[in-house]
Amino acid sequence: MASEQMRVADTERERVAAALAQAHGEGRLTLAEYDERVRAAHGAVVRADLEPLTADLPAAPAPAPAPASSPRRRLSPLRLAVAVWTAVSVVNLVIWVAVSVGRGEPVAPWWIWVAGPWGVVLALQALAARAGVAAPTPFGCAFRAPR
Repeated sequence: MASEQMRVADTERERVAAALAQAHGEGRLTLAEYDERVRAAHGAVVRADLEPLTADLPAAPAPAPAPASSPRRRLSPLRLAVAVWTAVSVVNLVIWVAVSVGRGEPVAPWWIWVAGPWGVVLALQALAARAGVAAPTPFGCAFRAPR
């Protein structure tokens, strides 16, 4: 059986209809021509019915290759820990300031007991990372962060 007499699938009809829609959007077909050709495309039975519908239109350019997406940069565990520490420290500081303003006098800087030891541990981990020393596993477990 010749290729022109092969029955067409819905995907082929939709492909031709999409090409016609693009040609109409570019101004190559009037609305009446577009309507007539789309109706013929959806009514096509064999490939020979579809070929004349796009014969006078330029071939669709080959799709551009997908741009190579740059690998998403992951935050190192240390940077993530520093970001969390910063956020928690700022929230505690804001609460301390609000309490101090509400009382009308400064209260003991309790937020230092949250931010201080945690910050020292993070600073030591950062220094160890710069020196090339591997960070210990948290709580002695064998958990490994995904890479």
